[in-house]
Amino acid sequence: MRDQLKSQGYMNEVFTFVDANHFIAKATLWEERDKDIKEKYEKLNNEVLPKVVFDKQARIGCQGKNKYWYGYKKHVSVDMQSGLINKVAVTPANQTDAKGLKHVCPKQGAIYADKGYCTTSARKTSAVKGCHLAVIKKNNRKNKNRDQDHWYTKIRAPYERGFSQDPKRVRYKGIVKNQFAAFMQAICFNLKRMLVIATPFQGEPIG
Repeated sequence: MRDQLKSQGYMNEVFTFVDANHFIAKATLWEERDKDIKEKYEKLNNEVLPKVVFDKQARIGCQGKNKYWYGYKKHVSVDMQSGLINKVAVTPANQTDAKGLKHVCPKQGAIYADKGYCTTSARKTSAVKGCHLAVIKKNNRKNKNRDQDHWYTKIRAPYERGFSQDPKRVRYKGIVKNQFAAFMQAICFNLKRMLVIATPFQGEPIG
């Protein structure tokens, strides 16, 4: 489907929005904590989790300093010209946004990303693909340009708002099934998006 969109000029990978959302596999881990205590493990962490949980591929992730969740992370890249999803990947929740970039990085163009991608690994990934990483820099960076970062934030905002409505809970166990679900959701999103952007040009609905 992506190849067809590219051949029709709807996806050019000139400007790409990249971000990651969290997927919650389970709201609480009280049962797992009890198993952890019963087995006399010192703490419940990502090393112990596979020994006491039902979904052995889910992990504990952290956003910021105090926002934790148990489950997965969905990495997405969006073609900013059309708003169509280019790539999507599901990883365990403890996979950082920057390291997840390798799964959704475009083959060319500029990548607009938030502070989570202001790392050496993200720069290396984008460089290997021949992309320019236009990232919002962290506050402790000496070369931080607040005016530039404000502009990056402004052009990213429409895409962030759009994906903030994504479901935050997974329905399946394991990466494979949740990856398939993410593919299907992305395809449905793109088909609905095509009805919006293609109809004015074609003069008639797609079908």
